[in-house]
Amino acid sequence: QVQLVESGGGLVQAGSSVRLSCVASGGTFGGIVMAWFRQAPGKEREFVTFISVNGGVMQYADSVKGRFTISRDSTKNAAYLQMDSLKPEDTAVYYCAARRLIPTTTDRYDFWGQGTQVTVSS
Repeated sequence: QVQLVESGGGLVQAGSSVRLSCVASGGTFGGIVMAWFRQAPGKEREFVTFISVNGGVMQYADSVKGRFTISRDSTKNAAYLQMDSLKPEDTAVYYCAARRLIPTTTDRYDFWGQGTQVTVSS
């Protein structure tokens, strides 16, 4: 079983930057896709970004393109989300997710972290 732990959230000002971290432990089935989702109050959980097993393929939601960057460090089995030019509408709980082999923009991921709150003040 894969366990995911996010960290790095907090209260920040609009226009600033935050980097979130997600560390995976446990079995990886030979390689896991890692992704970030977010859920704002009163709204559905939405896809933010994913990164493939080897880090060669990344995809972003239109709302964050050009502002957010996903990366991974295979030596630490970790994924990161660099968030720049933050807007109040980015306020949400951010969740790390993982599944084996095949990336997807849907929520069909098998493992989820507990979430970390990011609040952007205007």
